[in-house]
Amino acid sequence: MNASTRQSSLPPIETEVAIVGAGFGGLCMAIKLLEAGRKDFLILEKADEVGGTWRDNGYPGAACDVQSHLYSFSFAPKTDWSQRYAGWREIQDYILDVTERYQLRPYLRFGQEVIGARFREDEGRWEIQTRGGATILARHWVLASGPLHVPAIPEIPGLAKFKGKLFHSAQWDHSYDLNGKTVASIGTGGSAIQYLPEIAPKVKQLHVFQRTAAWVIPRDVRKYSEFRKKLFAQSTLLRKLHRARLYWTNESRVWPIFHPALARGLQKLAEMFLRSQVKDPELRRKLTPDYTIGCKRVLISNVYYPTFNRPNVALITEGIKEIREHSIVTRDGVERPVDCIVLGTGFVVDPRVYMKGFTLSGRDGHELGRDWQRAPEAYLGTTVSGYPNMFQLVGPGTALGHNSIIFMIEAQVRYILDCLKQLDAQGADYLDLKPQVQREFNTELQSKLKGSVWSTGCRSWYQTAEGVNFTMWPWSTWRFWLRTQRVQPEDYHWLRLPSTAKKASGKAKATA
Repeated sequence: MNASTRQSSLPPIETEVAIVGAGFGGLCMAIKLLEAGRKDFLILEKADEVGGTWRDNGYPGAACDVQSHLYSFSFAPKTDWSQRYAGWREIQDYILDVTERYQLRPYLRFGQEVIGARFREDEGRWEIQTRGGATILARHWVLASGPLHVPAIPEIPGLAKFKGKLFHSAQWDHSYDLNGKTVASIGTGGSAIQYLPEIAPKVKQLHVFQRTAAWVIPRDVRKYSEFRKKLFAQSTLLRKLHRARLYWTNESRVWPIFHPALARGLQKLAEMFLRSQVKDPELRRKLTPDYTIGCKRVLISNVYYPTFNRPNVALITEGIKEIREHSIVTRDGVERPVDCIVLGTGFVVDPRVYMKGFTLSGRDGHELGRDWQRAPEAYLGTTVSGYPNMFQLVGPGTALGHNSIIFMIEAQVRYILDCLKQLDAQGADYLDLKPQVQREFNTELQSKLKGSVWSTGCRSWYQTAEGVNFTMWPWSTWRFWLRTQRVQPEDYHWLRLPSTAKKASGKAKATA
């Protein structure tokens, strides 16, 4: 009998709340449950440590594009951030520190990859399955796995036949020595612009394969002085004022998103930045995007453009025809021998793709794969009609192009806790979002997106293959904060189980 069979023969694990994912979202949910006196919960994590994105993305130069004091929990400050934009190691250390500070280890279950869930309507509970064969029964469950955890592997002819070194940026092989190697980097997105300047001085030759150019703006690389760190440690008010200034400065960047004409003004500044850093006019042409700034993710770096001034770096835009055992062939017929290929190709963001083998069954015959056939959608990125007591963090329509996602996570967690509070107050067993509420919200959201910079004609990971933007929040973040302050009872059905079902469920829990 193998381990999977032994585990599946065990009785189900019962808990009030199951949280899937131990990144910023899952940990925030856990901390706020504890603060609310709700200690009956588990955090299911597929890896062997907390951290999510910041556990996995340890490639050279990895850092955050949001300022350190803002890219952290408002209730768990770190007063001694080393610089304006922290690197991955410092962020991961912060996450580890928060885990210990709030004593979350007893609630964590590592190596538990969730592969399916179904709502037991007769019990008002979710049955959650893991790849190892475990079953978890939970009254509520929170999907906090985030959208950036499944590496996107491009479908390039011959990729599987390559005999050199091959790895994705999110699975960086630090044991492989790049010194003196001929390296190909496929992709020029948020990860690539950080690792390319780091590896360029080490390698013999660096071929950068670009499909679409990205807009890049300067990065504030200043470090916090020891004096500033002491001030933040001694004065809560000063630290909060600094955080507030960062928040509202970032929030002001939302206006070019709403008004493409303003974005084109900002674009002129980005063009000036490019001209100041790259002198070769042909190279500048290749590095200049053909879409309005903001339509795709705007990247931040002071060292990306100068990397292409190096004699050992080549920008290739002809497109890849095929990959051979030891080389890459572009559509113009040129073959370039390479020792190593780094895939800076981002992540699979569309849940219809990365959850393809994930069966999620709700109430009254609802299947998430079928309900999201056109595009993923939710209400405030948090609840989905037909899936009672199921909540999401960083769900559809909550991603940002201008501010900190931690702000959105904290607002969602507060909203979820209010759902639990109102369920108790009403004596209900589960809530289910009314279909018309979800429809009206998503109609409003899509209408606003049409007037934004994201609708100016470019293709991005914000969209489905059919062109539906299911990812972004098209308003100021303070509007999201306002809309999630309190649950509107009229948005939901509040349902009670028959008393016989409650007795049976209680008996099962007592004997488990």
